[in-house]
Amino acid sequence: MATVLVIDDDPYIRELVGTLLQNEGFPVQEARNGREALQKLNETKIDLCVLDLMMPEMDGFEFCRHARRYYEDLPILMLTAKGEISQKAKGFELGTDDYLTKPFEGAELLMRVKALLRRYKIAAMQAVEIGALTLDKNSYTVSCDGEQSDIPMKEFELLFKLGSSPGKTFTRDQLIEDVWGYDFEGNERTLDVHVNRLRERFPADRYRFKIATVRGLGYRLEVQK
Repeated sequence: MATVLVIDDDPYIRELVGTLLQNEGFPVQEARNGREALQKLNETKIDLCVLDLMMPEMDGFEFCRHARRYYEDLPILMLTAKGEISQKAKGFELGTDDYLTKPFEGAELLMRVKALLRRYKIAAMQAVEIGALTLDKNSYTVSCDGEQSDIPMKEFELLFKLGSSPGKTFTRDQLIEDVWGYDFEGNERTLDVHVNRLRERFPADRYRFKIATVRGLGYRLEVQK
């Protein structure tokens, strides 16, 4: 199970977050500030950080600056005060992945932690097989029957995302955020166009998979046996 580091100078928050995570089976480490947190990262394998921003000695912003130099693949969920848009923006600039506004619901915290871990697990994968097709993230190529080809980057990322979890339904918002980014200014039509291009490029009868539309939700990839 993934180990989570809770970084907050407030012992009540550390206990609350730690209890929620432990009840879901996550091992938990604690740190009172960014300096202690960096030491924990050196001593223990940490899979995700829940990070408060306002702390003494070393705040969350400074922790992010240091952490991102050496731990590029570490998911960071920041805790922010209500309405502090500037804090959120600065946090994203420094490398945090998601935020949760205080006070928060325990269910939402767990949802965001699990979503971040899934996202990073997919990102760490370098190759997936989908029916007759293999996607290689090292070279961003697709291959079938020994023949390699290139496809547009966003089509590759979308297919890789769907193919990494066959049978799972992804909402349009999830796909847009993960492929185009949380600050994407386009609309859902962009996603639909890319899905249609993938369907045309990889017909189900040849490649043994299809991208199914889940009405009112989004899409899922189905592998045909």
